[in-house]
Amino acid sequence: MTTVQPAPLELKIAKRAPEGIVLAESAARRLARLAEAEGHPVLLRVAVEGGGCSGFQYQMDLVQTGEADDLRIETDGQAALVDPISVPFMKGSEIAWIDELAGAQFVIRNPNAASSCGCGVSFSIL
Repeated sequence: MTTVQPAPLELKIAKRAPEGIVLAESAARRLARLAEAEGHPVLLRVAVEGGGCSGFQYQMDLVQTGEADDLRIETDGQAALVDPISVPFMKGSEIAWIDELAGAQFVIRNPNAASSCGCGVSFSIL
């Protein structure tokens, strides 16, 4: 009697940092394109700062290296960095890339944000 083994089920799930922060595939693809154009690895570093019209604002920078204590979130070989002070403000967030009629940019989809301004960079916390 021959036993047939089913093929293993492959699921592609975005890896989340312990804090629930995820780098979306759209952002990973954009970072890969930027790295190819620049000729070296590119990382997206995200920080939350006080200010903006809603109380807090995101600071996003493209860097080659991060700080030693940055939280590193990887998807498909690309990485975003979050400074340790900003992690509590971003728990459960998704870092994505959008390309729409209004413009193309990295965005943070933050479930902790009670409100945000029209630009999407400034937000308030519950």
